Amino acid sequence: MIDLGLTKIAILGVVALVVIGPEKLPKVARMAGTLYGRAQRYLHEVKSEVSREIELDELRNLKKEFQESAHSMQADVQSALQESLDDVEAAWRDLPSSTAPTATMSDLERKARDFRRKKLVRNSAVPGWYKQRNHGKSHILSGAARVRKYRPRMAKSPSFFS
Repeated sequence: MIDLGLTKIAILGVVALVVIGPEKLPKVARMAGTLYGRAQRYLHEVKSEVSREIELDELRNLKKEFQESAHSMQADVQSALQESLDDVEAAWRDLPSSTAPTATMSDLERKARDFRRKKLVRNSAVPGWYKQRNHGKSHILSGAARVRKYRPRMAKSPSFFS
């Protein structure tokens, strides 16, 4: 870059004043300023575009690496899964048929009937009319209420105010 000091800029200004003249110097200075501004904006745009292209290229490389690692991971998982399936199928084929449980239809029906009966007993509540008819408990008493209900009563309760 050109090393411009204050003295060199002053000399350039005096030479421009002599060569261009005092009438046209403001117009020429304005034009030089706008051209300099345009050049700076153009260089800034080029730099930003180059940096964007570099970042885009890095992102493409990163995407490519990620896809490759994902494909290799998928292949590893599929191979491990296939090996497991092969092991299970081999174990299933080697299993003797005599150990396989055999259930008849009547056994299944009996188990289903027992299950439904037990579920009904677990989930059902005894209706209130049945409790009243058979002298069952119709409501639950707390411990204090039960003591009060069944405590023997005194003939005359002592009072401090009588």
